[in-house]
Amino acid sequence: MKRILIVRLSSLGDVLHTFPAATDLRHALPDAVLDWAVEEAYVPLVRMHPAVTRALPFALRRWRREWYRPRAWRELAAFASALRAHPYDAILDTQGLLKSALVAKLAHGPVHGFGPGTARERLATRLYDATCEFAPSDHKIERYRAVAARALGYTPRPAVDYGIVAPPAPAFAPRPPYCVLLHSTARAAKLWSEPAWIELARALEARGVACVLPWGSDEERARSGRLAAALAHAIVPPRLSIEDAAGLIGHAAAVVGVDTGLMHLAAALAVPVVGVFCDSEPLDARPLGVGRAAYRGGVGAPPTASAVLEALREVAPGIA
Repeated sequence: MKRILIVRLSSLGDVLHTFPAATDLRHALPDAVLDWAVEEAYVPLVRMHPAVTRALPFALRRWRREWYRPRAWRELAAFASALRAHPYDAILDTQGLLKSALVAKLAHGPVHGFGPGTARERLATRLYDATCEFAPSDHKIERYRAVAARALGYTPRPAVDYGIVAPPAPAFAPRPPYCVLLHSTARAAKLWSEPAWIELARALEARGVACVLPWGSDEERARSGRLAAALAHAIVPPRLSIEDAAGLIGHAAAVVGVDTGLMHLAAALAVPVVGVFCDSEPLDARPLGVGRAAYRGGVGAPPTASAVLEALREVAPGIA
């Protein structure tokens, strides 16, 4: 029985992009034990994947804030102890940062990661026992799948399979058809303009499609409120847990989102999705899965609302 450790601490989108590698591992090695070291906020997400045997919560940011509290040191010691409880046949660092490489090195076993031309922090590569290099245009999903496949000696299946299914829709979800508009992201430069969101949402409402505007912070909630005030039937839901977000997105007729983790969750759940790129490179981060997906825009070239509506017609002709 092989024992494997994935080290992908964050963020939401990149954790999701590692799911197809976990699915590949389960198909290639059905009896393997698969552990995953991940930021504590994403433990519920990782536990959604049936291939994962154990999620190991990592809370570096909180531990730094609470360094003077005995609880933080106990949790850190427990995390290190869990990492070192068993030797691993392969340790896969799909993050390429010094902190992720240090976590991987804490465990017992050969560490596989990116080479200096691919890793986000070159210093991390000195801690790897084996490395892989990739072209800038290679999608992140394929990079992560290849690291796992080369480490364990199998050939990935052709299809990208995230391995998860949508939980039930939350009680506040509207009756179908509805479209989830993911207007928020961690970096302000990635935001799409509010007038463009309003133009798109009004076009959807004219076709009888309700628009749902999730949020995750006070600033994002205020933006959802402004957008909803300009529309006739928009819904601003309560703050979503990861499970509620998966249920809401998984039962939507379509999703439109900026470059953010929840947009990739739609691709993972095979929901028709359009990615809106304003300040990031879509070549290696576009929505990718077995469902219908499209994207518009690029670095410094935000798309128009009409262009996004056109893309939505491609992936979800029934509502657009």
